[in-house]
Amino acid sequence: MLSFRGDAHKLYKKLLRLNTSRKPLKQQKELVEIQEIISFYESNETAILKLIYFRMIKEKQASGIIPIFVTSVPWFFFLFSKQLQEFLFREGSLHFLLFGFFYIVTLTVSVILHFREKAWASVHVEILQDIIECRKS
Repeated sequence: MLSFRGDAHKLYKKLLRLNTSRKPLKQQKELVEIQEIISFYESNETAILKLIYFRMIKEKQASGIIPIFVTSVPWFFFLFSKQLQEFLFREGSLHFLLFGFFYIVTLTVSVILHFREKAWASVHVEILQDIIECRKS
């Protein structure tokens, strides 16, 4: 069944199915991956964790190269629009179709990667916050 609810709901549904089939949830690769991250961070000193935390905050808050790419490339095309149109429509519309397809695919993949990276930075930040808070008390 097609669902547009996102990865969090898909993970929930997967874990729910496994739980009803009595398979151990602890061995699921998504959970194992998070546990490995937690174990790594727990093996480091608090001072190091704080440095890592600050770096992860920077990664989470930074816009990165992909949004710059998404916003600047159309302006670049606009600057050279006359030359670009001459090239793209020189031999009919084949060049235009290939260019359009390549551009849309590149933008789509770039945006997906950007938000995935931001999501992972958020996961690391939350894990680091939890560990640092636990060590304070």
